[in-house]
Amino acid sequence: MAKSKYSLSETQITKRIKDGRGSGSGTDYSPWVRVDEVPSLGRSRQVYSHLTKRIHHLLSDLEFAVFLLLDNNPSVTDIREQFPLIRDDTRDIARENDLLHPANNGVDMVMSSDFLVDSTDKSEPKFVLQAKYTDSLDDARIVEKLEIERRYWKQKELPWYLVTEREIDPVAKANIDWLYVVKGELESGDKVLTASSLAMFKAAVADNPGLNIIELCKAIDRAYDLELGESLYDLRVLCASRVITFDVRKPFRKLSGRDFTCHELESLGGAVNVAS
Repeated sequence: MAKSKYSLSETQITKRIKDGRGSGSGTDYSPWVRVDEVPSLGRSRQVYSHLTKRIHHLLSDLEFAVFLLLDNNPSVTDIREQFPLIRDDTRDIARENDLLHPANNGVDMVMSSDFLVDSTDKSEPKFVLQAKYTDSLDDARIVEKLEIERRYWKQKELPWYLVTEREIDPVAKANIDWLYVVKGELESGDKVLTASSLAMFKAAVADNPGLNIIELCKAIDRAYDLELGESLYDLRVLCASRVITFDVRKPFRKLSGRDFTCHELESLGGAVNVAS
């Protein structure tokens, strides 16, 4: 659900439904909430997924971490973020269980779950995740809304899980903190630099696939007369923009060249210009 209060009128809600928000799957899915429409906790992001072939809207660092773990999970086949709950159903649940339904300015809000996930796992082919920071769970109102959501998915007979920062793999968290703090974004004018950096990295990996990533980047710096650390920074930017991907559950500094997957820029469309 949204990370801070925001208001929608009945007219706006009707328009979002008419526009197909919260519907579709895979490439065609459109999230109910987008990053430019609601305040967020931490850094909101628009992130490209090579699984779904579209940009995902993530409203917090925690959502981003959960998304990367899902996107790197080979059993996951689709990820739908900011997935809306049927308002008539959440209203009924709230009324029947003496819970206060979320509302702003006299309008009952459409609640949403952070992730609806499809999987090849036969025991859980579809499940739902809600990402919350532990300190937010001290707020009785947040817990009340979570209870409405939990009961909603129980009615739909889908597994629902609450995920906090404590459930995030510490290695994955360290990778995310290190990689995605890079300052600057891939603006349109940087595409030549990005293309050349990608080409240099691919060539180096082809020559030395088993070389440790830090040593590999040092070799690139020497080969192309770059300042020490320049190619490593470029690699961070490429990974943050998901032009290059790797398993975030593995310590970055222990990876070798063969642990990285390079994607063609053309396959990303305009996604390389997305803030990271």
